[in-house]
Amino acid sequence: MLSPGVVTLVPDGRPLLPAPALAKKVLSQRPSAEIGRIIVHDNPSRAAWISFTEGGERQTNYVEPTTGRLLGSGRGDGFFEAVTDIHRYMALPDGGNGWGRQMTGFAALSLVFFALSGLYLRWPKRPLDWRAWMVLDLRMSGRNLYRALHAVVGSWLILFYLVSALSGLWWSYGWYSDGLTRLLAGPEQAQSLPQSRSDDAEPDIAPAWRGFERATQGASYATVTASLRSNGTVQFRARHHDARHHRVSDELVIDGVTGAVISDVPYAQRSWGQDIIVSIYEIHRGAYFGLIGRIGLTISSLLMPLFTITGFLLYFTRRRRKRALRSTIQDVTGTENGAPALPGAEGSSTIVAFASQTGTAERLARLTASALPGASVLPIRSLNAVRLARTETLLVVAATYGEGEPPDPARSFARWMRRPARDLSHLRYAVLALGDREYPDFCAFGHHVDRWLHDAKAARLFDLVEMDGQDEDAQRQWQQQLGGLGARVDQPDWAPAPMEPWRLIERRVLNPGSHGAPAWHIALEPPVPGVSRWQAGDILEIVPRQNSHRIMRYAECAGLDLTETLTAFLSTRILSRGMEGATAVEALRPLPHREYSIASIAASDRVELIVRECVAEDGLPGLGSGWLTAGAAIGDVIEARVRTNPGFHPQADPSTPLLLIGNGTGLAGLLAHLRAREAEGGAPIWLFWGERHPDHDAFHREELDRLKALGVIAHAEFAWSRQESERAYVQDRLAARGAALRAFITGGAAIYVCGSIKGMAPAVHEALVEIVGDDVLEAMADSGRYRRDIY
Repeated sequence: MLSPGVVTLVPDGRPLLPAPALAKKVLSQRPSAEIGRIIVHDNPSRAAWISFTEGGERQTNYVEPTTGRLLGSGRGDGFFEAVTDIHRYMALPDGGNGWGRQMTGFAALSLVFFALSGLYLRWPKRPLDWRAWMVLDLRMSGRNLYRALHAVVGSWLILFYLVSALSGLWWSYGWYSDGLTRLLAGPEQAQSLPQSRSDDAEPDIAPAWRGFERATQGASYATVTASLRSNGTVQFRARHHDARHHRVSDELVIDGVTGAVISDVPYAQRSWGQDIIVSIYEIHRGAYFGLIGRIGLTISSLLMPLFTITGFLLYFTRRRRKRALRSTIQDVTGTENGAPALPGAEGSSTIVAFASQTGTAERLARLTASALPGASVLPIRSLNAVRLARTETLLVVAATYGEGEPPDPARSFARWMRRPARDLSHLRYAVLALGDREYPDFCAFGHHVDRWLHDAKAARLFDLVEMDGQDEDAQRQWQQQLGGLGARVDQPDWAPAPMEPWRLIERRVLNPGSHGAPAWHIALEPPVPGVSRWQAGDILEIVPRQNSHRIMRYAECAGLDLTETLTAFLSTRILSRGMEGATAVEALRPLPHREYSIASIAASDRVELIVRECVAEDGLPGLGSGWLTAGAAIGDVIEARVRTNPGFHPQADPSTPLLLIGNGTGLAGLLAHLRAREAEGGAPIWLFWGERHPDHDAFHREELDRLKALGVIAHAEFAWSRQESERAYVQDRLAARGAALRAFITGGAAIYVCGSIKGMAPAVHEALVEIVGDDVLEAMADSGRYRRDIY
């Protein structure tokens, strides 16, 4: 295209000259030239090509095929030669004898390594499913998109990269080319190489050409290349018409003096190994596989920068997560070098194990361990039979990597889990599963660990918590569940969330005269009426405030003069013991949030809660309950936000019957489902709920009676733990109705449990196991028909 009239010609109708005649014409124009190679075509629109040495310098020229007139070099020849030198030798001095050749050889070896190691890391869970290899989901975002581009596009192109690298090594290492030749073609491949004459005669193209024509019996070829060798022979490569690449040719070696045939290897007689060896250059540039191969290799070359870019993006993402991990370690341990200063695993009965790929799971595991007194944190691969036998409580933070696979450091533990399950009935456990909903096997490894521990008869403390990416809701849910296990309640939020101003509009005691702690009905109005939305099962998070008496105690111990501004500041901070002498109150951490099940539905445009009044260790009201039940006045602003809780949301099909079970303030979570079913219609509900005494602790009795009269509640049973005549707990009521409940559940009912993690939840679970069986209950949990919101 760049050289019309030089490389491409307009045919003039004259006959094409044979190679000897062209050589003679060239020598008449350059008498001192020594011809090295000549290429002729049977297409009159293409110029012949010749290389020769003149004055010790190698030159190339195009030749008019009908007259033998030298046409000069093609435009851009210098540029393309420079590109070739860069590709082969990095354009370094000494060409193939210098360092450049070794550098390109090392680059080719590196490409083989990255392709094969990437294939290993990429290997999907279902290797026979072509979609797992080839489908690129562009709906992904962030790190998931970078990884998908890196992995899926790499799967598309890996064969091209391996072909490029493995064939490119041919020109870099003699041991490689010799070994490949012996492997594929055998020692007899030497017959295709030019053989030396016994004398030192210079080869002549004329007798050699006559010998070539005799040997090929005048066959027609698209292109003939004649290379004159220093050993007195002429090597001919005659390319067939319609050849898919240049090495689909007959290979002959002719004596350059006598015209005798030294070797003749027609293309049709080559073995497959010989064909690969002879065609290694065509394989390297993709032409061996036809037009599709050349296009594929071109595209793969153009896309090579994609892997640089996505690789760096993944690297920087991981660095950010590692920085967050180091920050957490420093906060938790007080060290900056990453050395965990937590209690050793050897003497601890509470273990927090993590399976982390990028550091997120380890960060959450360390935060978890710091919240639990005496807990130790270690990688999940460190768990073994001996350690598990000494452990009483195991908390697992497990990430899922790739197509439902364990993180790389957890692969050995995943293999260990394939062995027959041990008896871990002494163990209590919970799992935080990290994953990404953009992948079909969401949190698969976490679910695998959860099922393995359950099958080993370990007792589940609370339902597995799924965390999607950096899901702040899931982090706070896990943190809240830890509170039920005795975790520190003075920790700030792990994932701070923006709060909004809700207004306290109603408050009344639900159990006047009760011997238990007061339970309050609390109602809050959203910041903008008609805008806030939530579902049954969702949670309201509130920012508490310190009790005024506690603030005064702290100020007195710290020697502070309280002002209105300082009082407001201290009301939002953790006033930890031992901090009274702090000179900088700014170092005090913010108060953690508190969570409460929402009892109302969004259509009411108000959030209703049931809050039990609690007393802190210092004898003053608890942070959250004290603020809601006494500290805040009607009309005051409560900083709060709604947290979605998909694990306790309603069934998608409202025709699904519901079995609602709970105790105490857990009625709030159940009441939301009752109200949603009343508003939207659907199948009837059975309710089992327990409290202290029917005379004082029957929360929302009037509404429950109304819902029963409407048929929303088809059956209700209440357990009163302080009623002398019929003292019972909710699990006792379930056991007494075992046969009816079995029929109700196997008939399609879904189970929702809301209430205390201590006592009620495990006892109810055991009662349900006795009624329907553990396998049925686990299957219901997997399908979303067994849901729990316990705290």
